[in-house]
Amino acid sequence: MAWVLLIAAGLLEIVGVIGIKRVSEQNNWTNNLILIGGFIASFSLLVRAIESIPLSTAYAVWTGIGSVGAAVVGMMFFKESKTPVRLFCIVGVIGCVIGLRLVE
Repeated sequence: MAWVLLIAAGLLEIVGVIGIKRVSEQNNWTNNLILIGGFIASFSLLVRAIESIPLSTAYAVWTGIGSVGAAVVGMMFFKESKTPVRLFCIVGVIGCVIGLRLVE
């Protein structure tokens, strides 16, 4: 169950990052709610996950999900570059997160 919470926390971190981008483009209540709500929910689930998962593993997985998710969202919706090196690095982060899960 802790891993489900951790994955959900990572996905909600992506929501918070989308909120950051939206606030940078247009600072309004809706965008601020997305930003603040995403991060509060993400941190709340992360805290619950850390009760059962070692801190170093949980934090690395959480930031990995957020980093990869933010990069993918940026490429899909905000016209960020999709260079082969960037895609290779994203795959590398995914591989490291999976590795951390396997050795936990």
